[in-house]
Amino acid sequence: MLGQGFVSAASIAASVLFILSLGGLSNQEKAKRAVWYGIIGMAVAVFFTALGPGIGGYWWMLPMMVIGAIIGAYVAKKVEMTEMPQLVAALHSFVGLAAVFVGFNADLERRRVLASQLAEQGSEGFSAFAALVAHKTPAELTFLQIEVVLGVFIGAVTFTGSVIAFGKLAGKVDGKPRQLPGGHLLNAAAAGLSVVLAMLYFNGAGFWTLLLLAALAFFIGYHLIMGIGGADMPVVVSMLNSYSGWAAAAIGFTLSNDLLIVTGALVGSSGAILSYIMCKAMNRNFVNVILGGFGGSQGPAAEIEGEQVAIDTNGVASALNDADSVIIVPGYGMAVAQAQNAVSELTRKLRSAGKNVRFGIHPVAGRLPGHMNVLLAEARVPYDIVLEMDEINDDFAETDVVIVIGSNDIVNPAAQEDPNSPIAGMPVLKVWEAKQVFVSKRGQGTGYSGIENPLFFKENTRMLYGDARTSIDTLVPMID
Repeated sequence: MLGQGFVSAASIAASVLFILSLGGLSNQEKAKRAVWYGIIGMAVAVFFTALGPGIGGYWWMLPMMVIGAIIGAYVAKKVEMTEMPQLVAALHSFVGLAAVFVGFNADLERRRVLASQLAEQGSEGFSAFAALVAHKTPAELTFLQIEVVLGVFIGAVTFTGSVIAFGKLAGKVDGKPRQLPGGHLLNAAAAGLSVVLAMLYFNGAGFWTLLLLAALAFFIGYHLIMGIGGADMPVVVSMLNSYSGWAAAAIGFTLSNDLLIVTGALVGSSGAILSYIMCKAMNRNFVNVILGGFGGSQGPAAEIEGEQVAIDTNGVASALNDADSVIIVPGYGMAVAQAQNAVSELTRKLRSAGKNVRFGIHPVAGRLPGHMNVLLAEARVPYDIVLEMDEINDDFAETDVVIVIGSNDIVNPAAQEDPNSPIAGMPVLKVWEAKQVFVSKRGQGTGYSGIENPLFFKENTRMLYGDARTSIDTLVPMID
């Protein structure tokens, strides 16, 4: 058993490693090292916490850790990059559920200690968390109750919200906004009743108040995320990431664990900042994302004129061979087709032919922030030719060929041309300004959000139908 001094020092070291990890992830070249910082930090945190003062029950703790590690390793090897967004959502749900269970256990321990003290049995027989509770003042016990309520409520909302987000991202739940009759009034009523239950709990009501509060929070999480459209899921995932962080911080206060407080605050604040950045990139108000679904009724949409004109790989290859500058815009369709390696090979061949090839990445491309960047890095596409929307948007007008692979909303001109469009005002990649645009797409569907794209009907756009990976593989040998 290690002393508190060792545990505190380890907590500081782990916190520093987590901060370095988070900071390093902002740069692709430092990301791999940053991940190792996080791995080492978590290993330090788990080891020294498990061996801290007052910790026991190793006969069941160690087997659970081993089982968890095996499951984690299995999932990490099995999950494809296309499934990473839903995996992140699923992991958030675990954090939320853990917060609920810790809150329940903390209150049960508080009640046990208070019952023992009222019976004048003393507090010498308590250990671990119960011993900590036994030495708290009445004011500290009140704060403990506040922490429990916050942890249970936020954790429960995070759990069911993350489960629904997982379902929408995985295609197991309808991506369209769905709400029960009464809409957000139900959420408001559940939130108001939760406040009443919290007040009853603070005033000495039984454990049943926490159970009912958790049930209401479970409903809020479910109904809140069900009412949000699939196209807003990237924002929702980062928002739930933030919620899981605040739930972890609440657990940290409850358990008097400084490391958990710091880690939770880092996750909570970074998730909130990311949500803000993404809302700004989509010209969306954060409150509107939470209270409304993407693709809701905005008024009569502008009629689309023209027709989608198909082209084969021979036509695309001819245009690429004649072009001097090429911009590739990847989207979730590239991830689904696992075409990133074929795209990387096409890029290599075009660059070998002396052509200026770059990538345009929208902040919300894919279904998770940075999804496209990770896929391209995995396929060994050079970092310096992968540019963000703000860096490349003004260059489309001077570009010979743009290849759009599996993107819809982020290249939709209706965002700027149709004030009644559900995505009106959203900053998009202005691919239609290029001389020629080729869209690699499976079929004529409207995509994940269900919004029609006028780009597909423009005179300088041609549709390359079929599986993106097969299309690009066929295209590569045709490049001179």
